[in-house]
Amino acid sequence: MTGMDRIVYRPGPGELAHTFGARLPVAHVRCGDVLEVFTQDCFGGLVRGPADLPSRVCRMPYLNPVSGPFFVEDAEPGDTLAVHIAAISPATDWGVSTTFPHFGALTSTSRTATLQPPLPERVWVYGIDQQARTVRFQATSSDHTVDLPLDPMIGTIGVAPAGFEARSTLVPDSHGGNLDTPQLRAGVTLFLGVNVHGAMLALGDGHARQGEGEACGAAVEIATVTTLIVEVVKGVTTPWPRLETDTSLMSIGCARPLEDAYRIAHHDLVGWTSTLTGLDTLDAYQLVSQAGRAPVGNVCDPNYTILAAVDKALLPAPSDAYQDAHRRLRRLAAETR
Repeated sequence: MTGMDRIVYRPGPGELAHTFGARLPVAHVRCGDVLEVFTQDCFGGLVRGPADLPSRVCRMPYLNPVSGPFFVEDAEPGDTLAVHIAAISPATDWGVSTTFPHFGALTSTSRTATLQPPLPERVWVYGIDQQARTVRFQATSSDHTVDLPLDPMIGTIGVAPAGFEARSTLVPDSHGGNLDTPQLRAGVTLFLGVNVHGAMLALGDGHARQGEGEACGAAVEIATVTTLIVEVVKGVTTPWPRLETDTSLMSIGCARPLEDAYRIAHHDLVGWTSTLTGLDTLDAYQLVSQAGRAPVGNVCDPNYTILAAVDKALLPAPSDAYQDAHRRLRRLAAETR
């Protein structure tokens, strides 16, 4: 790796993007560079209190903005971009969540049409205590307050898609995008297939925390300062987004219906573990079937997301994934603190 410059990026007025693809880069980064990025929340910072209903204050369809894209030197189609999330810090001491008409897992939507009336639009404001590492839920029409663990994550991160496409930042797919999985927290390395010259990495949609599935359609939405380190793994393809932690390998599937997302994730994980370990495909299938996990990302976006995960300790002497990029980037992140 080269690099080790520190690049700090805070988007100016009009610089936030709402698509992956069809955008000029805002900065160039090299392998090993430390990229510190301010990201806005999914409402563009316009929802700040109970009276700020998204339908009133947000300019549709300009939701879920991302910072970027960042041109990654030496990234070419057929390579893999390794993105290590070194840190995610809330940029404010508050976050918001909402219910929204015709959006979410438990209401009629344009794709699941019913005759029930839409849910009322409502905003919850969460206080964030970074010192105590808590997020305070306060009921709006009931008498209940409880502190939840602060567990910041990035909801939307990806690269430009293939085939000259531009995809809405609301959509998760093989290029990444609105993945909305709580696993995208500090300490994880995300692997994305490179589709265009420079990869064109972008990210946004920070969450102070999120339950699996993001049932109501919104997490505790926050602006963040997120620190990344990137590396290009030459000549290695990645068909669907993958994650590596110190203990686990994970594949992400995005589709509707949810069972197809499940199949994509598990098909990818079985193939990945077989390649890394030399296990027969059916043996890998059996091991993942009995020892795997399937945390749900979202069940509300245009595509649903689900993960297939397995503990590395259960695999027979696996070779290093992506030339040991996770371990290398994690060590580099520790050195730059």
